[in-house]
Amino acid sequence: QVQLVESGGGLVQAGGSLRLSCAASGIIFRLNAVGWYRQPPGKQREMVATITRGGSTDYAESVKGRFTISRDNAKNTVYLQMNSLKPEDTAVYYCAAAVEIATMTSGRGSWGQGTQVFVSS
Repeated sequence: QVQLVESGGGLVQAGGSLRLSCAASGIIFRLNAVGWYRQPPGKQREMVATITRGGSTDYAESVKGRFTISRDNAKNTVYLQMNSLKPEDTAVYYCAAAVEIATMTSGRGSWGQGTQVFVSS
């Protein structure tokens, strides 16, 4: 059974930083693309950052230069370093894994339960 467990969310003031982690089990992690997605209150889920099996990254325009996605295949873990946080970054953040990025973006693949990030102004 595939499990993705996020951690590291919380309350932070604008301008602050958080580091999210997502630990994966039940999959051959290194063979999967992984990504972070978020769902702000009252809005649809959106892609934040993705990283391919080979390590290529992609970011939403709204987080470029502030967020960094990384992965540690030895630890079966993906991270999201979030700096210069803004109130509009407030959302539930989810990690996902799939062989192809398009699979995750379509809502399929494996998903975690989410971790809440709240950025106060």
